[in-house]
Amino acid sequence: MLLALIPLFDENMAVRAYSVFSQKDNFFLDPMMLGTRQNDGATTVEGLELIRTMGIETLSEDKEIFVPVSNVSVFSDVESQCDAPHERIAFLIDNTIPPLENYVSRLRELREKGYKLAVRKLAVADFENYREILRLSDYIFLDNRKIAIDKAKIYFSKLYPNINLCAGGIDTMDDFEALKERGGYQLYEGNFYRVPVTRGSHEVAPLKVNYIELLNTVNNPNFELTAAADIIGRDTALTISLLQMVNRMTVNSGISTIRHAAAMLGQRELRKWINTAVVNEMYSDKPSEVTRLSLLRAKFAEFLAPVFGMQNQSEELFLMGLFSVLDVILEKPMEEALEMVMVAGDVREALIGGGGKLFPVLNLMQQYENANWPEVSRLLLLAKMDVGPVNEAYMNSLRWYRDLMFDKTK
Repeated sequence: MLLALIPLFDENMAVRAYSVFSQKDNFFLDPMMLGTRQNDGATTVEGLELIRTMGIETLSEDKEIFVPVSNVSVFSDVESQCDAPHERIAFLIDNTIPPLENYVSRLRELREKGYKLAVRKLAVADFENYREILRLSDYIFLDNRKIAIDKAKIYFSKLYPNINLCAGGIDTMDDFEALKERGGYQLYEGNFYRVPVTRGSHEVAPLKVNYIELLNTVNNPNFELTAAADIIGRDTALTISLLQMVNRMTVNSGISTIRHAAAMLGQRELRKWINTAVVNEMYSDKPSEVTRLSLLRAKFAEFLAPVFGMQNQSEELFLMGLFSVLDVILEKPMEEALEMVMVAGDVREALIGGGGKLFPVLNLMQQYENANWPEVSRLLLLAKMDVGPVNEAYMNSLRWYRDLMFDKTK
């Protein structure tokens, strides 16, 4: 199973829902199976299977989750496949589900059971034919790349006043700001929140300068624990977080000084904690999904280390994932951003030049998180890798992130 989560934002850049996109590996990794086994598992809603296995909180915390259904799986016993609250799940319907009476009746039945319905990938010519399904739907996705989205907004607002409009295919922050200013959309989807800065100059906030100094200190191969501890002491949030974590880890709690806490962790664990905690603090003025993306990439890359035969470079892979959106955070081109945190070697080569030993891991992660399954399949085939360990690495990174966020609330 291949799995990716795509965030949906409100106008304040807060994540309100996730779409889960999944694909059975045999559709891609063994083309010979297409003719004989293409309907294997067709009656299973793959997203529900993943929700049951992972838990809805792991995938989407307390938010709604959009799950695609096919023209076959829509008739399956969805309640037996997943016991998550019905109101948290919105079934995604596209133009492969025809607007015939048996489908309309089934969708009405799902609606009556408390599930929500969402429609996407409709061409303008399909709008009239799908009016019965649209009347049942809670959401309609309008693709900014493919249709005159503002005209479609007027159409749906008049004919279906109760439907929530989702603006999709948003590639830049300029597009997002323009759509937000015109108003009328409840959700926004696209790559706009992680578009890198390629030009311009921005001053880095004083607090971030302190964080950058700390990152530079701990990413020096021979850094001193006391030097790192002294820099941590300048930031109240980091100090509290460090002391709380170390006190939970020790048998005899009561550590009260930053230097003592740093010594208890040791150089390697302190470096890892600082890289994670500092980046989390640095990203606090950005959409929460950017922080999530950075941390998930870091752990995903680390979990992929043995898959790529790079066990000895797991720390570098973690750092590569963590800093892969540093240009977004510091609002500077990636090359300038990496110079500020003094990242060199393979990490720098992967993030700037798109080459080197680590880049294949970064490339696979980026294709994976975009649910670009044909390209993921091609990369796995070329590398002679199985999908299982890659998928397990991704799911383990989701679990790790859930546990990390849960610990923060203690």
